[in-house]
Amino acid sequence: MTSTAPEARQGQDAGEEHGPEPTSWQQRLRRFGHFPRPGIGLRERLVPPYTRPGGQLWAVLGVPPLLADRLVRWSAWGGPLLVAAVAGVLRFWKLGRPHAVIFDETYYAKDSWALIKQGYEGSWPKDVDKLILNDPSQVPVPTDPGYVVHPPVGKWIIGIGEQLFGFTPFGWRFMVAVLGTLSVLMLCRIGRRLFRSTFLGCLAGGLLAVDGLHFVMSRTALLDLVLMFFVLAAFGCLLTDRDWARRRLAAALPVDEDGVLRPDADVAEGLRLGWRPWRIAAGVSLGLAFATKWNGLYIMVAFGLMTVLWDVGARRTAGAVQPYKAVLKRDLLPAFVSTVPVAVLTYLASWTGWIIHDDPDRHGYYRDWAATDGKGGSWTWLPDWLRSLWHYENQVYEFHVNLTSGHTYQSNPWSWIVLGRPVSYFYEEQNGCVQSSTGKCAREVLAIGTPLLWWAACFALLYVLWRWLFRRDWRAGAIACGVAAGWVPWFLYQERTIFLFYAVVFVPFLCLAVAMMIGAMLGPAAGAGAKHELGLAKDDPSGERRRTVGAVAAGVLVLLIIWNFIYFWPLYTGTSIPEDSWRDRMWLDTWI
Repeated sequence: MTSTAPEARQGQDAGEEHGPEPTSWQQRLRRFGHFPRPGIGLRERLVPPYTRPGGQLWAVLGVPPLLADRLVRWSAWGGPLLVAAVAGVLRFWKLGRPHAVIFDETYYAKDSWALIKQGYEGSWPKDVDKLILNDPSQVPVPTDPGYVVHPPVGKWIIGIGEQLFGFTPFGWRFMVAVLGTLSVLMLCRIGRRLFRSTFLGCLAGGLLAVDGLHFVMSRTALLDLVLMFFVLAAFGCLLTDRDWARRRLAAALPVDEDGVLRPDADVAEGLRLGWRPWRIAAGVSLGLAFATKWNGLYIMVAFGLMTVLWDVGARRTAGAVQPYKAVLKRDLLPAFVSTVPVAVLTYLASWTGWIIHDDPDRHGYYRDWAATDGKGGSWTWLPDWLRSLWHYENQVYEFHVNLTSGHTYQSNPWSWIVLGRPVSYFYEEQNGCVQSSTGKCAREVLAIGTPLLWWAACFALLYVLWRWLFRRDWRAGAIACGVAAGWVPWFLYQERTIFLFYAVVFVPFLCLAVAMMIGAMLGPAAGAGAKHELGLAKDDPSGERRRTVGAVAAGVLVLLIIWNFIYFWPLYTGTSIPEDSWRDRMWLDTWI
């Protein structure tokens, strides 16, 4: 069978070597596991092929070659769609339960309803949640402006579900569940493109489908899952753009008399790649992420640097002698224009409802600031709406950086990766429970990742970092970038009140890391290049034994993760269980 493992195909292009002999620094890195990349053609290095199951598998299964070929073609989309369908069933199952306003839904559900109905957020009276749950038709939308501290895109999206299904728990959770399901589909396709393996792509998506934090956030009307969706979409667009640009380079390079693609410095340094629509799509996605929550800004910066380094690697592989200079001349300005200004314009467009409602009696918070408290000054030549918006944003920034009031469920970002302090969104104690020794049952919605998946991800991240640093694998670098972009910025605000569920933005990249590690556990195919990476001799039977052991270990790990998700299912869905069973699931004291 052709391997789906990361080692089985080329992958190192962030500083790829151009000859079979390792340089001196690479020789020194051998002690850490570095091996020179086996000889691979230039075309395959620029545009690596997708792996295909070998004929031996189909022969064992008794599948005819023609049908096998059709199944392989079908699996490219059929596999991801099947995984997404399972994820969707899980996420929409009893989506309206618990019939309650849980955690911060008390803000976003009501703000979203106001946006849909009048274009700006209103100031809701206290203790209105019970009235909304009993009969939302009897609760008018307040016209007085409400002070909100997040941009509007996530709330517009939540509001679409409310417009379709009413001002009810199912209505305000509907669109978040849709995005949660679609993000599983996206990750399957992203993983397939990243690893050139349908199996590993579907594995990454399947892991996301059974992650508890992603599952809970997909069933709750908060903004962070919406942010995650647009971040993942932007990453997928940039990944597609990477392949598109490398195909352009490969098509422009010369071919020798034997039909072999050859590097060419003039082409590699002088070719203009022109219109790159996927980069513009990434700019729109990053703008929508930033227009959902401001930490999307950090991710935009990280992804921008990542895609520039991808261009450097592509031009170096194509034969550029000075790849950084070539990228500076040919790619940097187009890359900036197609992402940053596009993202900023997208962000401004998201405030359209607030901008156009400038009636003195019906308008958003601070909409009239430029005409009242902000009169005069040296910036009066700017439109009033822009000056008012800038003031509003400044006030929101001050709020965010000075939010230090304590909270029961706050946590330090150092503890996120090991699930140190999850967040309880909903808890209800029920008396008269005959199944429990205490006579009580408990219902809870706990925002916590699937523990075995996250703890496996701790080791996977170490593997990814090792592979990036010592094997120079760009895929590992991309995964590390996604995790760092969503996680590292929070270390700058450790005094701020922050929560574990913010980590949902980088959960897809944790799943990619675990999938990459599992691919390594499975091991490479029996090809010479793959054996060289493992240090095996040709036709060494230890290779097959290693793959068998690796397959068993990988299978056990995946099954344990699935079991762990099922075990914690009651805590993800608010299902009533005996208090004894609830306590059995509190594996750490900090989870209570």
